[in-house]
Amino acid sequence: MAFFSLKQNWWKNKQQKSDSSANSSFSSTGTTFDQVRESEKAYETVKRGTDLIPLNKIKGSVGRYTDFDQQFRLEGAGNDERLVSLIQAMQEGRPVPPISLYQIKENYYIVDGHHRVTAARRLKRDSIQAKILELLPSDETVENRLYLEKINFRDQVGIPKVIDFTEPGQSDYLLEQIKIHQQFLTEDNSQETTLEEAGADWYRTIYLPLRTLIKNSGLLRSFPDRTMDDLYLYISTHQWQKKTERHYGIGVDKLIPRDMEAFRKKMSRNKSASYPEMKRDITIFILVNVDGTQEQRLLDKLFALPEVVELHSVHGSIDLVIKATLTRDLLASDAEVISQFTHSSLRCMKGILSTQTLIPGLSLVKPQG
Repeated sequence: MAFFSLKQNWWKNKQQKSDSSANSSFSSTGTTFDQVRESEKAYETVKRGTDLIPLNKIKGSVGRYTDFDQQFRLEGAGNDERLVSLIQAMQEGRPVPPISLYQIKENYYIVDGHHRVTAARRLKRDSIQAKILELLPSDETVENRLYLEKINFRDQVGIPKVIDFTEPGQSDYLLEQIKIHQQFLTEDNSQETTLEEAGADWYRTIYLPLRTLIKNSGLLRSFPDRTMDDLYLYISTHQWQKKTERHYGIGVDKLIPRDMEAFRKKMSRNKSASYPEMKRDITIFILVNVDGTQEQRLLDKLFALPEVVELHSVHGSIDLVIKATLTRDLLASDAEVISQFTHSSLRCMKGILSTQTLIPGLSLVKPQG
């Protein structure tokens, strides 16, 4: 898959350098907000409004870092009357004002609300309401370039989530999708559709359904260095924009039509719980020659394989005939899945001398009863 291999080694090397730099910034308990801000050259600010922030993303304090222990709890705050009062208010569900945070990339630092954070942690809350002022990194690194590209795309098209791709330059493909969708909505509704309106509709009716299909397929297990959004980019751009010949398995077009709006229309008829999985079954027959002294043992072992639906001992030049049903995702080829099964499940068994795989073409099956 050329899409995933393009510049992969270069990008991995850059990421590893960026990751090690980021890890060193936050691993030291002596690292302060000012040090992080200086290392990232994060001076330009953007108001992000109020949002629910995970407590584990709060990495320290602005100006009061010496008051925190290594878990960012206030030192000596155990009997603080204000803290006790806040804990009681939170337990009773009384309104508590949002805290104020500075954000530098994925991490947050407390400007105001130290006691509220400590109270939320004591109550084992996962998140807290916060007003956020983001400080944008300007240090020239690959990691920063990618981060700014992702948040600029999110803000430009007005979607609620950062699309988490792992290579720079990919947001251009998504922006092209949204502009195509914008034109469709304008023509379909006979009135002008803004980019933000088209972005919100694209996110809800195209991006989320396809992402759910990909998630249901389990495809991500085959790409451990990639994200769900990388797979969305690969599949959607090849289906709807590049329209190139694909090297992955057949069957994608049945779930994901070549036209983006046709996909949108098709998925609108389903609830997310009823989305089909991106998988299909393959039926194969395998002719097996075995060591005669091992035949009974092999019959038991082969029949225990979950993929084997029928097993026959036959007379002649072949010893055993297996009928098996394999399941593959729609980005894999039949040959790839069959080869994996025969090598990892059959040929490794002691006593199997040879195998020959037959893939049915046209199959005629009489109804039972």
